[in-house]
Amino acid sequence: MRLPRRRHHPLRCPIPAASAVSLLSTAVAILLLALALLSYLAPPPFLDHPSVSGHRLRHSDPSPVRKPKISRDAAVRRDATTGESFRVPNGGGSSKNGLWGSKLSKYYVGCSNASIKFPAAEAVTRRDRYLMIGTSGGLNQQRTGITDAVVAARILNATLVVPKLDQRSFWKDASNFGDIFDVNWFISFLSKDVKIIKELPKKGGKPFRGPYTMRVPRKCTPRCYQNRVLPVLLKKHVVQLTKFDYRLANKLETDLQKLRCRVNYHALKFTHPIQDMGDKLIRRMKEKGKHFIALHLRYEPDMLAFSGCYYGGGEKERKELGAIRKRWKTLHISNPDKARRQGRCPLTPEEVGLMLRALGYGSDVHIYVASGEIYGGDESLAPLKALFPNFHSKETLASKEELEPFSLFSSRMAALDFIVCDGSDAFVANNNGNMARMLTGRRRYFGHKRTLRPNAKKLYSLFLNRANMTWEQFSLKVYSYQRGFLGEPKEVRPGRGEFHENPSACICETTKAMRGKHSGSLSQTNGDDQHRKSNRGHSISEPTYNHTDEEPDWSDMDYGEYTPLSKSLSNSTDMDYNPFTRQEDSELEDFLSD
Repeated sequence: MRLPRRRHHPLRCPIPAASAVSLLSTAVAILLLALALLSYLAPPPFLDHPSVSGHRLRHSDPSPVRKPKISRDAAVRRDATTGESFRVPNGGGSSKNGLWGSKLSKYYVGCSNASIKFPAAEAVTRRDRYLMIGTSGGLNQQRTGITDAVVAARILNATLVVPKLDQRSFWKDASNFGDIFDVNWFISFLSKDVKIIKELPKKGGKPFRGPYTMRVPRKCTPRCYQNRVLPVLLKKHVVQLTKFDYRLANKLETDLQKLRCRVNYHALKFTHPIQDMGDKLIRRMKEKGKHFIALHLRYEPDMLAFSGCYYGGGEKERKELGAIRKRWKTLHISNPDKARRQGRCPLTPEEVGLMLRALGYGSDVHIYVASGEIYGGDESLAPLKALFPNFHSKETLASKEELEPFSLFSSRMAALDFIVCDGSDAFVANNNGNMARMLTGRRRYFGHKRTLRPNAKKLYSLFLNRANMTWEQFSLKVYSYQRGFLGEPKEVRPGRGEFHENPSACICETTKAMRGKHSGSLSQTNGDDQHRKSNRGHSISEPTYNHTDEEPDWSDMDYGEYTPLSKSLSNSTDMDYNPFTRQEDSELEDFLSD
């Protein structure tokens, strides 16, 4: 008999009924609890009041930082996506916090006297050995060539003929040596080191035949000169070295390095008209305020084009700078973003202004700008002028009549900027070109005057993200990144970098420094009379003798400073001309390789 199938019924549990009112109350309670928790965890809202920004942030730098006070009239940059405020204060610092000089400068002094082991020129100069030099590039590049030419003549025990300036290259400046520098002072000051004459003498009543022309490798060592040039000089008696820029090794024995300093910092004086006009510009800047900043902006079209940098100007910028870039046939295609990340691009005028304000320089500070044609013109300069309204140049400080003797000559105009930058209370070099190098070394030699070089590699990312931070956070980071870029003594390890930028063999520690380096007040040392005094103290370093060739980097170029954009686009056929050689090389090859 078939049994009936047992059916399994699910257990039925009674569910209590919940009213709609109780469910709604529970949901509201949960929502209020969540809102309360979020309010507790969220940061306090940014208040539009200067006192809010005064709190001190924790920072990895243990040293105290004097931060500028935030004023009620501060400019505000508001990011549309984050809503955060980026406040730029109007206030600045004072001389007490090191804006205008180093407290350690009094413990160091320029020292370039020859040692007793360095015989006088009359004892070592050989008859019938004459060295001629053809310089290359702009004013400051030629200055390096002149300095090294004197040392090369000393190495060869030769008589140096006053160097020929580059007159028919891209810069098209017809000035002679005597138009820029005091040639009589140059000859007399160096008379104990190297015999120098204005022109070749006559031999048997007749002038010498044309000199034997040759070119030495870049960074040629003393042994290189003795092996390559001396045999020719002994046979031909007159040798002319062409394209003479960076043709001498960076590292030499101490007496030769000190000779470099005697040439660069004492023998090379500008002519009286140039020096007098430069001094007049400095006096006019001093009349406007107790201190002033000189800024070598380096934001010319040539500079930006050569470096391959891009600043967000769209297709217009790419076409304009690309057209200039075509002048360098062998220049490789660059990655603009990579160049900026690696710090190989100058800061924009606005970025320079923000850096200076973050370091504590107030909007009332007067700025002298040394530069050629600024890419983007007034539009590019507008943010900088908003941050520093007291904005000057040689054209605004002097009349056209006063500048007329100089205005048609790029080297003479560059010399005026050089003098004002050298006489400034703080010098800002926006890139590591020839003028920046020469002035940085000179300011170290004459008392470590405040010299600022942007740490572009680190500042680039900071500028990109500035909308996401407060002004205090931004300024603290700028202070941190700029350590080691302020022109302090021993900031650069002895022997590192170009000697013209870091003349460590010519900087001595004073006796006071031996007793205590970390106390004292601001002090500066200047003047050519310092060279004639006995060198008391100890040299920071004596660079080792180096027999390897070293190539300068892309910043060795002068980039057509003080040259209008239109001119830079029209003179491409003449830019490689040298008075002693044919136009066989491109400008890039001349400046960067053999």
